[in-house]
Amino acid sequence: MIKHVILWKLKEELTAEEKTSVKAGIKEGLENLAGRIPGLLEIKVYTEGLPSSNVDLMLDSSFADEEALKGYAVHPEHVAVADGRVRPYTAVRSCMDFEC
Repeated sequence: MIKHVILWKLKEELTAEEKTSVKAGIKEGLENLAGRIPGLLEIKVYTEGLPSSNVDLMLDSSFADEEALKGYAVHPEHVAVADGRVRPYTAVRSCMDFEC
């Protein structure tokens, strides 16, 4: 199994209200991919970190294997969410993929 974890920092120019809306949209868009992409076993977005956090969101997802992760990266439904709900609003993206 492959874990795919992403941490995002939203753009500073977003207001608190905009950040709340953007986080909800990212969570909804990504979590709605469950059951729609081959090899995607689990997907969860966390939007409410503790005050000690220095990022705004975390994606925690699991894939059957590396090929499934590669397929997810280019799957049209994932690309639509990434291009429409994530990339326009994020300033920093950190990713770690690992086998477990």
